[in-house]
Amino acid sequence: MSEAEREDYLAALHVGVIAVERPDRAPLAVPIWYGYQPGGDVLLWTEAGSVKEKLIRAAGRFSITVQDEQPPYRYVTAEGDVTAIEPAKDAEVRAIAVRYFGEDEGNKFTDENFTETSVIIRMKPSRWLSTDYSK
Repeated sequence: MSEAEREDYLAALHVGVIAVERPDRAPLAVPIWYGYQPGGDVLLWTEAGSVKEKLIRAAGRFSITVQDEQPPYRYVTAEGDVTAIEPAKDAEVRAIAVRYFGEDEGNKFTDENFTETSVIIRMKPSRWLSTDYSK
């Protein structure tokens, strides 16, 4: 994929799978909802103190993979350093929830799950892998 194609693909609606190293076991790999706009940071919403947050904070980096599960198969993996872990803002959290649930359900999900310990983790992609088998 070209740079624009892979960034557009990552920006499209997918469930991502993040991977982050951990010292005593295989890397943690878990599905996650995320936000991304081409050229920007990947945004993850999680809780401070969660396993994901602790491991990402310790590693200072993570990767995310998104894919099509039906032919023609495509995938994009982006990895990079964490640029910030900060208290989540309502608008950022709401945008991620609405992206996955739609307006009504996304707002309801945010109202029920956004807490004072919610954090946004930002990662600037610096290395990419991608394949598009339709080409």
